Amino acid sequence: MTPSIPLQQTARLIAPCGMNCALCLAFQRQKKRCPGCMEEDPNKPHSCQVCIIRNCPTILNNSSHFCYECENMPCKRLKQLDKRYRMKYGMSMIENLNEIKEKGMDVFLTDQVETYTCKTCGGLMCVHRSRCLTCEP
Repeated sequence: MTPSIPLQQTARLIAPCGMNCALCLAFQRQKKRCPGCMEEDPNKPHSCQVCIIRNCPTILNNSSHFCYECENMPCKRLKQLDKRYRMKYGMSMIENLNEIKEKGMDVFLTDQVETYTCKTCGGLMCVHRSRCLTCEP
């Protein structure tokens, strides 16, 4: 069953790149569940632990810990990630970051809930699948 995350807790699940980890397959799966990019946990996928964006010195040292505060945004790595997610999953990290910067985290999270809530069961959709993992595991 997909976890239902309270809105105020979801802010901690927004990665520096703009990915909403609550919508990630690795976070929603039952076995070896990833705690999200921003959590320090040795059980999270290796790719998340060594992520260039998450470990970027500029991101680690700015006040928001998001890419939108970087003068080089979008960098090459963010552009690559954004392109892949636009093509494969219909979602843009850069658009997410711009929304957070321009409208604030609360508006962004509200929009995420509206966009990614399953109309059938009310669970969170997975951005990596075309179906609700709660309704159709």
